[in-house]
Amino acid sequence: MGRLRLPGWDATTGLAVGTDAALLYDTGSTLREGAGIRARTRTLLGGRRVTHIALSHPHFDHVLGTAAFAGAEVYGAVGMAELLTRDAAGLYEDAVRHGVAAAEAAEAVDLLVAPRHAVSGEVTLDLGGLRILLANAGPGHTAHDLAMLVPGSPAVVFCGDLVEESGEPQAGPDAVPARWPAALDRLLALGGEDALYVPGHGAVVDAAFVRAQRDALAARSGGS
Repeated sequence: MGRLRLPGWDATTGLAVGTDAALLYDTGSTLREGAGIRARTRTLLGGRRVTHIALSHPHFDHVLGTAAFAGAEVYGAVGMAELLTRDAAGLYEDAVRHGVAAAEAAEAVDLLVAPRHAVSGEVTLDLGGLRILLANAGPGHTAHDLAMLVPGSPAVVFCGDLVEESGEPQAGPDAVPARWPAALDRLLALGGEDALYVPGHGAVVDAAFVRAQRDALAARSGGS
């Protein structure tokens, strides 16, 4: 298992590896970035390829590299595939607004791969000697937030942008602020006190950090 902090937006991608399969969590902001991730994973995997992809949420910096991984089985929270298909133009505009070159954004959106497997609750995937859990943890940062639990000592929870360390949690127009604290409660229940939590942006944190961010979001939204 490993993670990579990508340049530009400091987004994180993660890799969980079993004897039979390898799962990548998020794919970067462009096809070029996705291809770079693919090359690094091939080296780490001794020439094996990524067989499964889990997309944390439908924002450009986490999904636009997916087409670089031909043949991978793609998972996302229920409703995410329909959203990506319906709002490809919005995804392009968001990428360009944040600094992706227009030609690169257009290429990635044209070749966009939407999740084929919708996760409405929890799904366990056996990678061969490693069983990872995908959990529909939202809504919160978006209406389609998917977390990943990798068991171990300690366990590791990939949080997507439900948790951010390198800045304040970003609540765009598709966020669901009133329900975000409950999503963080679900992450804490998933991993427990001793787990490591991998934010969508920034350094790995502990349960105390997630709880503090949960309390700050609850105060911001007027919740408890």
